[in-house]
Amino acid sequence: MILLKNATVYTPEPAGRKDILIAGCIVAIDSDLVVHVPNLNVIDCTGKIAVPGFIDNHVHIVGGGGEGGFRTRTFEISFSDLVRAGITTVVGCLGTDGVSRSLEALYAKAKALEEEGVSSYIYVGSYRVPVVTLTGSVIRDLVLIDKVIGVGEIAISDHRSSQPTLEELKRLAADARIGGMLSGKAGLVNVHVGDGAGMLQPLLEIVKGTEIPVTQFLPTHINRNSRLLNSSIEWLSMGGFIDLTTSVSDLLDDELLPWRAFQEFLAEGFESQVTFSSDGQGSLPRFDEKGNFVGLGIGKVSTLYEQVRLAVEHGTPLEKALLPITKNVATILKLRSKGSIRVGMDADIVLLDQDLNIDTVICGGKILMLNKEQLVKGTFESESSYNCP
Repeated sequence: MILLKNATVYTPEPAGRKDILIAGCIVAIDSDLVVHVPNLNVIDCTGKIAVPGFIDNHVHIVGGGGEGGFRTRTFEISFSDLVRAGITTVVGCLGTDGVSRSLEALYAKAKALEEEGVSSYIYVGSYRVPVVTLTGSVIRDLVLIDKVIGVGEIAISDHRSSQPTLEELKRLAADARIGGMLSGKAGLVNVHVGDGAGMLQPLLEIVKGTEIPVTQFLPTHINRNSRLLNSSIEWLSMGGFIDLTTSVSDLLDDELLPWRAFQEFLAEGFESQVTFSSDGQGSLPRFDEKGNFVGLGIGKVSTLYEQVRLAVEHGTPLEKALLPITKNVATILKLRSKGSIRVGMDADIVLLDQDLNIDTVICGGKILMLNKEQLVKGTFESESSYNCP
């Protein structure tokens, strides 16, 4: 058991100075807890801030890319990259490449990350429709496979998409919904929205023309351009969620930076409907006006919390800035034991120092990093490969 003493707690709502007792899950939260158990690990958190473990809902955990040929395929995420970024829950996905990157490999990587110490889930499919599944059916994957919580990332309004018809998207969303209902999971459809003129229109038509609710979809990369960002107001006004990508180019206009866009959505009253994801290990290709590949970067999971910290530095209260990587994500993904510091929830906790640096990471009651020293590394990671800040 672990007792965190004298932490300033954000649940993510501010809760003041509290002690937190951990035994796999959160057992108790109170002031001046007195606990008499053998081998109790007491951690003095005076001057530290306890927040929920971060949830990254869109990471290419087996690597991504390939749009510029075989040499542009990115590499797998490392366990240590997640830990140092404060990420205690990760959702893996495929992207453009559903050929050399397989769902079997995605599932195996998710299981490996879980064995190493973080919570992990996956989406089935890739950019293309009809989607490739593990059992031959989206519904069966959701019902029968533990790690599968949704479908994605399905590409629309993008020259790299399979240009799915409205009927194909309807059927996919309907199957995901039924699979989610039968399994008690989100059954979410994670949608990659590109630079195309269609923007969110296909999704709007489905929601307006069928009984499928707006919360069945999580459109991502919404901050890729100002037209798309502005068009998302209609989607949010209907009760939908949007996802902002934190791995962004230095050349991106200021208003498209996730922290800045989130501040605007806060002012509009949409604070509970916005999530952040890193697009970690995904390639960040650049194309010219004719669709020709001209350059490549790579997404980093470290950007997830960086954007939260920037929001705070620019005036957003910490309890609001945390929402896109904690409570909001847990809500849309139906991760009922994640995203909050409350009794009975999973003991996924990040301790921040007074300068809001990541200090300690606890996942499922296991200490992965303590006082900026990483205690648990991935199976094949050398002791000298990672230096925590």
